[in-house]
Amino acid sequence: MDVGWIQDFLAVAESRNFTRAANDRNVSQAAFSRRIQSLEAWLGVALIDRSVFPTRLTAEGERFKENGAVLLRQLLDARAELHGAPLSKRDLIRMALPHALATGRVASWWKSWAEGQSLNCQVIPSNVHDAVTSLAAGDVEILVCFHHAQQPMHLDPMVYERLELGVEVLRPYASPELAQQITFPGTADSPLPYLGYSRGTYLGRMVDLLIDSTPDDFHGVQHFKSDMADVLKELAICGNGVAWLPGCTARMAGDRLVPVGDDKWAMTLSVVAYRDCSNISRALHRLWIAMRVHSEADKTIHP
Repeated sequence: MDVGWIQDFLAVAESRNFTRAANDRNVSQAAFSRRIQSLEAWLGVALIDRSVFPTRLTAEGERFKENGAVLLRQLLDARAELHGAPLSKRDLIRMALPHALATGRVASWWKSWAEGQSLNCQVIPSNVHDAVTSLAAGDVEILVCFHHAQQPMHLDPMVYERLELGVEVLRPYASPELAQQITFPGTADSPLPYLGYSRGTYLGRMVDLLIDSTPDDFHGVQHFKSDMADVLKELAICGNGVAWLPGCTARMAGDRLVPVGDDKWAMTLSVVAYRDCSNISRALHRLWIAMRVHSEADKTIHP
């Protein structure tokens, strides 16, 4: 089988158009069709339903779309490793963590943690559920996440070692222009434009808990929602509304965002790391020691 066949199939699976996919792969449509047919012959199933227009995948094609993407990624990774990656596989640390921490904290963390060490890191931004699943499955060596007593992370301490890295403060922010126009927390007659998290996200649950536990009523009309704090940050910068953001996310905006409301509308979240105690990776052991050494300096409340 030619690896290019998988790339061809993924191209047509994405575009659902043979002509466009052939152009993207820089081959004639006739040659492209023959390559798809060769892949189907090798697999022994039809991947494309040629009886309908526009192009549609068969049930087998839909299944192979996911499997093919994984297979292609594994093949490319294997080739890169065999062609002399600068660091061996045992020195690769895979770290799953929320998008907010991936964009707001990893760069400074890694500078301290990996100094003087031959370590390579693959950052895997993820939601909490998928990140925990990845750690349990052994797909990552380290899980970093937010933690709060009202929404604790239930990981067996006999199986997973825990390390506190610091804290983040979750609080509402708005653009300076919007902050001057609004009265926080809004009123029934004049509700605030509100930028919220998608249902089921960890930060979304934290914001809900905070609003529910505050004596004053929050009056807001939700204009946008997203899984990612970074998306809400950009929306807030443009004046689209008020968003609760972790301090690491808000700091990236500089003076384009200002906090609104007093401290009762803020919540302090711990940032914790977990590793599987049974993992005997030397690279993981070296990194964990470095994380422990530097964690005390990082346990600071960021405004």
